[in-house]
Amino acid sequence: MTELSNKNLINKISSKIPLILLFVSVLNDYDFNHLGLKYFSFNFSYILIFYYSVKKSESLGYSYIFVAGLFNDVVGGTPMGLTSLIYLIICVAASYLRNITLRPSLIKDSIFFLTTILIVNSLLFVALNFIFNYELNYFNQIINITFTFLLYFLFSSLFDIFENYFVSSNNVR
Repeated sequence: MTELSNKNLINKISSKIPLILLFVSVLNDYDFNHLGLKYFSFNFSYILIFYYSVKKSESLGYSYIFVAGLFNDVVGGTPMGLTSLIYLIICVAASYLRNITLRPSLIKDSIFFLTTILIVNSLLFVALNFIFNYELNYFNQIINITFTFLLYFLFSSLFDIFENYFVSSNNVR
């Protein structure tokens, strides 16, 4: 009986790991300046939200994503609700891709992801720069978009490994 409840607990925890990663990534305003990597930044939450909205839409709920965006606004000092709107636009784009795709592939997903983050960052730039008069560095934005796109391949593979070996193996037993 306790073995069954332990498996149940492990299944519940492993299914909530993407949600835990999302909140850790938005609450931890990390950068790599202390490592000497001045021009290295990426948006892990974009990658996480897009991947799990395309592959496993039930892993992250829209309300959790909205609340994570509010937390990100508080930590980052941006206007309240702006990041939540951006995260939900990423969810809409990912759900559109999920509905129109017959055979998913990493290349198609990554091209659509690049298009999505270009549109999302353009909207974010327009909102922050013209509406809220918030100063942004163009070069840093380009670096962030580039590394976010390139690291999508790595994190997508890591998330696939996690889903295949940890989550599905816990559900089989």
